[in-house]
Amino acid sequence: MSARPPSVGAMTTAMLPADPGFDDVLTGFQRAGRHRPDRVVVARSADDVRAAVVHAAAHRLPVAVQSGGHGQGRLLDGGVLISTRELTGVRVDPATRTARLAAGASWQHVIDAAAEHGLAPLSGSAPGVGAVSYTLGGGVGLLARRHGFAADHVRRIDLVTADGALREVTASSDPELFTVLRGGGAGLGVVVAMEIDLVEVTTILGGGLHLDLRAAPDVLEGWRRWTTTVPEEMTSAVAMLVVPDLPVVPADLRGRHVAQVQLAWSGDPAEGRRVLAPLRRLGPVLRDTVREIPYTESASVFDEPDRPHAYRSENRLLRELDPAALAGITRAAGPSAGTMCVVGIRHLGGALARPPATPNVVGHRDAAYSLMVLSPIEDDLDAVVDLHRRLIAPFLPAALGRSLNFSYGALTPAEVREAFDPGVADRIAAVAAALDPAGLLRANQPMPRPA
Repeated sequence: MSARPPSVGAMTTAMLPADPGFDDVLTGFQRAGRHRPDRVVVARSADDVRAAVVHAAAHRLPVAVQSGGHGQGRLLDGGVLISTRELTGVRVDPATRTARLAAGASWQHVIDAAAEHGLAPLSGSAPGVGAVSYTLGGGVGLLARRHGFAADHVRRIDLVTADGALREVTASSDPELFTVLRGGGAGLGVVVAMEIDLVEVTTILGGGLHLDLRAAPDVLEGWRRWTTTVPEEMTSAVAMLVVPDLPVVPADLRGRHVAQVQLAWSGDPAEGRRVLAPLRRLGPVLRDTVREIPYTESASVFDEPDRPHAYRSENRLLRELDPAALAGITRAAGPSAGTMCVVGIRHLGGALARPPATPNVVGHRDAAYSLMVLSPIEDDLDAVVDLHRRLIAPFLPAALGRSLNFSYGALTPAEVREAFDPGVADRIAAVAAALDPAGLLRANQPMPRPA
């Protein structure tokens, strides 16, 4: 039975707009917009979270949560924002190969703690991202084709629901809630901790091959053909962009139209080198960073920017990649695009296509690839949105849906529904309505009401 919720007076970590540091707490990785709450609770315990929810319910105030993810959708206007940035604890049990992580822990926190025991989590390409929010959305990481989605390997979720109760949610304690939390968990409560599986990985063969698209415009098609031949130990992606001609950029990449093939091999290194060898023949290699690395350095595989900035994206999950569409996007997103754009394509399949031992609601497991187009934004958001729609359009005949984890910007309820298999969005919405009939909790992306 859950303990009695703490009193509102216990909410000693609450901050008001006039308090020093209030604006700093609101500033996250995504700078395109920020929440505008009446009160922020910087939670340092589950009791802080419960007190914040109780206070909000008593005053009929909306509640949102800010963690450490890259995404940002619906913004809170008024109400209570719960920040989990201080909840970063990680505890590893090497005997069971599990980790218990608090709500604000980043993947790097988990990676470092697990590495001490020769273990690793199913973390993503940017280890600075919050592990909990990533996992609730599914989670496609560096070991994904071998081990599946991060959501497939959750054992327990500690959840504060809209009534202020702290629930320990497992497959046996509450099967339906446990199912819909993993893959569709936003808005069902405030997660304060999660227990996950770890895998026996200490090193990987990983890094990137930067190829010159001006000299070899068919790199994307060559990578697509190569992905049809590789075993599950190989998880890969390709990012295509025009590298800015700036002094801070390495001279060998500056100003070039580049395809960065990103590789993570979790098998025998010698075999991995043989598997990736054909990629080096796709065109001139401007830079080659592939090497054996400890998993603690996994951020170097995708080498993504770690500086907060404003950006928007559009994405689709695809059953296949059309060669003509690949050729078209190589041209359209290149130097003539007029707006800076990064095209990212990830190879899925393998273990991602198989159902987990304990069912969850991660959608579109039959997708073979994911496609995302992303642009930094300053003033001309309309130009970015228009470019993204034009770049995605040729791929729509093969689209199965979209990924919430790669949706950087607000979606409509109908677009959120596209992230799930038929009937699943209604199932999640029904659980949300039972747990939070007043609609107190505001998810990052609005879950549609049952049809």
